[in-house]
Amino acid sequence: MSVVIKKIKNKEYAYVAYRSEGKVVQTYLGALSDPEVKKRIEQHERENRIPDRFFYLFWDTSPLEIDIRKNSRYIIERVLELGGLDELYWIQKVYPTRLIMETLEVSRKLSPKSNNFWRVWFGSLS
Repeated sequence: MSVVIKKIKNKEYAYVAYRSEGKVVQTYLGALSDPEVKKRIEQHERENRIPDRFFYLFWDTSPLEIDIRKNSRYIIERVLELGGLDELYWIQKVYPTRLIMETLEVSRKLSPKSNNFWRVWFGSLS
């Protein structure tokens, strides 16, 4: 999801754009001059970035530049390898459990010890 700003006759309007069944869908939020719309946009931007308290996990890059949708596997791997329960709860809010478990199956970045621990945790040992 992303916020789109459109300018129509010198006024700016906000929309939330997302994909649904292969199509891009835009939902009208309101005029950009409305304080409630600005609050919703700020909340949307906060939800779509890594929380400040977890920046330490991403020391080798700028956490503000990481796209949590495009870089989901990278984020999940870092949290599972180096994070704690707070970080785990955060990724479970952001990503479906299915994606976390798929990352466990294909990741080459997780140590065998971490991989085994999380497979037991999620109950995916075969």
